[in-house]
Amino acid sequence: VQLVESGGGLAQAGGSLRLSCAASGRTFSTRAMGWFRQAPGKERELVAAISWSGGYTYYTNAVKGRFTISRDNAKNTVYLQMNSLKPEDTAVYYCAATRTLDLATETAVYAYWGQGTQVTVSS
Repeated sequence: VQLVESGGGLAQAGGSLRLSCAASGRTFSTRAMGWFRQAPGKERELVAAISWSGGYTYYTNAVKGRFTISRDNAKNTVYLQMNSLKPEDTAVYYCAATRTLDLATETAVYAYWGQGTQVTVSS
């Protein structure tokens, strides 16, 4: 499985960005997916996750109510809509895929990773 993120860039505080992650292969629809981020000097953290069908989602507390994860299995793509951005959202954002159907919150479950896309939020 190859994952390619896009949509990162520079945004002002309060603004929005939409990240996309395009997956190769025919197994995308059977994999739970997640978005992680890593800021300089910090550990990588799970931001949001979604089950294979999109019926279940998870958000870390810091982004609840501001970010939305979604997927389009027909397009082999998962999205992260980021609204009301804050400077503390600045990080490299990574898309990741599991080998499971069910939503996953543990990093070790994610087997495939994209190369990351930089998101910078200015105050």
